[in-house]
Amino acid sequence: MIVTKALRLALMAAGTAGGLSGAAYGLLNGQAGHARKVIGPPIAEPLRADGVHLPSGVGPVPRRELPEGVEPLELAVLGDSSAAGLGANFPGELPGVGVARGLAEELGGPVALTTHAIVGATTQELSGQVDAVLRRPPAVVLVIIGANDVTSKLPVSRCAELLGEQVRRLVDEGIPVVVGTCPDLGAIRPIPQPLRSVASRWSLALARAQRRAVETNGGYAVPLADLLSPEFLARPAEFFSPDRFHPSGAGYEAAAEILLPVVCIAVGAWQGGPLPPAPTRSETAEARRPTSRVVAHLNRRLHLHRP
Repeated sequence: MIVTKALRLALMAAGTAGGLSGAAYGLLNGQAGHARKVIGPPIAEPLRADGVHLPSGVGPVPRRELPEGVEPLELAVLGDSSAAGLGANFPGELPGVGVARGLAEELGGPVALTTHAIVGATTQELSGQVDAVLRRPPAVVLVIIGANDVTSKLPVSRCAELLGEQVRRLVDEGIPVVVGTCPDLGAIRPIPQPLRSVASRWSLALARAQRRAVETNGGYAVPLADLLSPEFLARPAEFFSPDRFHPSGAGYEAAAEILLPVVCIAVGAWQGGPLPPAPTRSETAEARRPTSRVVAHLNRRLHLHRP
């Protein structure tokens, strides 16, 4: 189901990128079907490791095992399958766990992780997760969402606006929010060309719009596509899980390492050196910029070969 959603995304993006001929649309639709067969459906639900994580890396442990008077910092994780950690083989590989343990080490105290992320969630459905968080407000919220937004049939601008609204709800309650923006779907090798380039173009456009919406509404945006795409493109066998669609444990570890300093900054706990400014667009993404020319060339080629 998740794969189907992501591939439908690319077809819709192609249509809004200037229009495709019927033959071109048919070709892309056929490629989407092939990619769905290659990737296949998820074989299991994501692992869970909610609970208290200690600076030593141990966890989750029951709250009753904490020393009397010690209260853990509360971390909530919201979003889709990437936030839930679908594809990880061990609880310690989950992105929420990686961030929780790193945050505990930085703080020198326990961190309690609660995961509200749902596989297949879109930004339209994020409000329900925010409702759940606000019943017991945490110290900080981490959100990763965007790859499934095509199913909402909403334009990029509206998807980003919806995200901004939920960030504002949390910020207005005094909760710092860190958002990992939409990953680059062009890094998913089972999606063939030119469908992969179209998917990349859409996801990068959404990531840029998300970043503006998050920062405008008082949150912290981390451009995962810009910061992680080179790693995923260079080492796909290591950074993707066996379904070749969701990250592996190594992929999630790389994401957690990027997200952790910003989460620490959000709660005033970062003790490391100054962070370099995050790029607005990576060199890898820039190299794939002429997607519209690829689509135009495809249209021309198919037109020339029509009987």
